[in-house]
Amino acid sequence: MTKISRFGVSLNKDILDKFDRLINDQEYPTRSKAIEDLINFYISGENLTNDTTSVIGTINIIYDHHKRELLKKLTDIQHDFQEIIVSSQHIHVSHHDCFEIIIVKGLKKEIEKLFSRVKGTKGIQNASLNMFSV
Repeated sequence: MTKISRFGVSLNKDILDKFDRLINDQEYPTRSKAIEDLINFYISGENLTNDTTSVIGTINIIYDHHKRELLKKLTDIQHDFQEIIVSSQHIHVSHHDCFEIIIVKGLKKEIEKLFSRVKGTKGIQNASLNMFSV
């Protein structure tokens, strides 16, 4: 069983009121749970400063699938990085636009290299990378 520690925090009342409204809107069960999530997020971010950190995450892209040679280029890039790609999902947003989620797991530096190749491909309209240390 996880050991629980209690501690006190002093905050500006206006900041605490804004925080309470925010966590209420997000339906947190307690202020403690919201603070725990913030601390975990901060710790996870600190772990991402090392290129050799093992991470899991997603690469999210939006593109026009009618763009000449784009699908071939994306497939070729993904084949070059198949050792860190766990899965991908392709979603049709409109007649022209597609949304693709690429789930990745591996070293941070390799995932960032894959992301750079994908986002730099001509025809990608938008791209984002989300990572968490494991």
